[in-house]
Amino acid sequence: MAYDPGAIDATLAAAVGDDPALIAELRDAFLDSATRVVETLEAADDDDGWRSAAWRLKGLAASFGAVRLMGLATDASQAQPGDILTINRIRRAIERL
Repeated sequence: MAYDPGAIDATLAAAVGDDPALIAELRDAFLDSATRVVETLEAADDDDGWRSAAWRLKGLAASFGAVRLMGLATDASQAQPGDILTINRIRRAIERL
């Protein structure tokens, strides 16, 4: 799976133009939202809650062009609830964005 660290910034620039402050603000909002969804994923205590959080993360990642995170969210949707390896992979991917 390809990893393009500039994909989010390119997606945001295409949406809002060349405004570095606005791009930074939207990037921070994305990272905050992604982190909250991972917390929801961690707290999920059943298949439905786990999969719902995984698909929410995938949708969020898709809307910002975070291809690797989309793939990891898809993997999570097929994993068992509470899969710590999956959660750790997602957290690392978010930290790299």
